[in-house]
Amino acid sequence: MNRILALFAFVILAGFLGILAYRVPSPDLLVVLGLTILLAGYDFATSSRDKKD
Repeated sequence: MNRILALFAFVILAGFLGILAYRVPSPDLLVVLGLTILLAGYDFATSSRDKKD
């Protein structure tokens, strides 16, 4: 269940940033948005996997 909610939050974040990138196509902003998506994706991938103690 946590993984589904995390994926939903990631999709909402990516959608919002995609709209922002579409409406304000500044090269500097696109770099920051790309870095934000990469960091959020990395966090999603590392924190939502099963942890074995």
